[in-house]
Amino acid sequence: MSEPVRVYVNERPVEVEPGATVRAAVAAADAALAAALDQGRAYATDGRGIRIGPERTLSTGAIVRVVLAARRPDADARA
Repeated sequence: MSEPVRVYVNERPVEVEPGATVRAAVAAADAALAAALDQGRAYATDGRGIRIGPERTLSTGAIVRVVLAARRPDADARA
């Protein structure tokens, strides 16, 4: 078994297994944020603010920021 690696989700350090995804790290930090990410009410960016998918794998020291969307994902369909 490999040693966990430390990544950062928003301001919080989180220990995850090597090769963990953005989704897994967000879930380890905050279940509500992970649910918002799954439902399309939030998205993730890297430390530079570039949008990344929840399936992206992380390496030690990675910084993930979760941004809650102001609009509902189905808002355009109803407009």
